[in-house]
Amino acid sequence: MIGEIFNQVLYRPLFNILVFFYNIIPGHDFGLAIILITLLIRVVLFPLSKKGIKSRKKMEEIQPKIKEIQKKYKDKEEQAKHLMAFYKENKINPASGCLPLLVQLPILIALYRVFIDAINPERLNLLYSFINNPGALNVSFLGLVDLSIPSVFLAVLAGIFQFIQSKIMFKDTATGAGKQAGIQKTMSRQMIYFMPLITVFISLKFPAGLPLYWTVSTLFGIGEYLLVMKKS
Repeated sequence: MIGEIFNQVLYRPLFNILVFFYNIIPGHDFGLAIILITLLIRVVLFPLSKKGIKSRKKMEEIQPKIKEIQKKYKDKEEQAKHLMAFYKENKINPASGCLPLLVQLPILIALYRVFIDAINPERLNLLYSFINNPGALNVSFLGLVDLSIPSVFLAVLAGIFQFIQSKIMFKDTATGAGKQAGIQKTMSRQMIYFMPLITVFISLKFPAGLPLYWTVSTLFGIGEYLLVMKKS
């Protein structure tokens, strides 16, 4: 039941959108089709991502007050009660910053399947009646990269942009002073280097269409983050 909902709500629509873009792009470039569907997804999710960025910024700003409550109330139950009251008073949802990531995860899984299945002509029977069936897809990017197999270049590129994004987003996460601030700084520094390495490692295990998606999505995310922070 859940699998069927996933297929009909995410997988099949994304598969059809990808083939639609492939059909209308001059030269039928599979890589450009991936870029277009990536931008489409990021634009659709922009309101949610914007809300998440603002929530994260607000959480960073109130860290001194949170530490003050934690210091004042040592009992965990009492501490949690006052923290929840503080969040409610300031109209803050601590979990809202994670929501965009939770939403993007099933989309990423669906896109992985789409990129894999798109190279199989037999899967084109999943196309809607109004989407032209190209018979087979040429899975190259600009005639240079075969997106059906892993690409070291795109894997490293995805890792580089992940590093840049992490550097921007984690640079100001440590607030306050003392031992706890030092721990936050250490964790932030680890994330800056850990996430790009994980990105490269995973990208080398999957077809190059996935790191191409990650690269474009990360670039969009960097611009999105800078734009929202500038206007905040």
